[in-house]
Amino acid sequence: MSTPSRRAVAVTVVAVAAVVAAVALPLFQPWRLFTDTVVDEALPGADPISMTTSSAAPPTISGDRSGTPSSGATEAPGKTQSRGPERLSTGRFITHEHDTQGTASIVRLADGSRILRLEGLDTSDGPDLEVWLSDAPVLEGKAGWHVFDDGRYRSLGQLKGNRGNQNYPIPASVELADFTSVSIWCNRFNVSFGAAKLLQV
Repeated sequence: MSTPSRRAVAVTVVAVAAVVAAVALPLFQPWRLFTDTVVDEALPGADPISMTTSSAAPPTISGDRSGTPSSGATEAPGKTQSRGPERLSTGRFITHEHDTQGTASIVRLADGSRILRLEGLDTSDGPDLEVWLSDAPVLEGKAGWHVFDDGRYRSLGQLKGNRGNQNYPIPASVELADFTSVSIWCNRFNVSFGAAKLLQV
């Protein structure tokens, strides 16, 4: 029986490597370890933090063109001023498979709807990342990597970006009391990049 030539062996190795690369690269997407997607969304209904103007005079905010402040109430009798966003619970992210920082908060808006608000998020980019509400405990280290699909969970959709401030609407049908944590969850490998325990404010 003849021994395969070095050329034949080399061709076989190259062919196998090409097949492995064709399968592994789309699956693992290793280049995403070096990419960032930054999203910076404002908190709905929140007042601006600051105002700038090129005029020496302060900007006029009310509808009074005289420039003098109004001493009376601006709302009709019997109406109450709408409330701004209210944080119901909040927590700080801890690292799981990938270094993760930032905070997660459940916020009730003035119209009664709820959002999950991520602020200062900084984690790795990755394939098939979602934002999950879960009833799983937030555990340090590898013990906490895979627990978030063991019990009750609710996906709020694909992660918009691995860095920044982001809002995720919470459906009205979701009972907030059922969920005590948030995870940046990688569906492809069933692992948490990072998670936060939600504590009532």
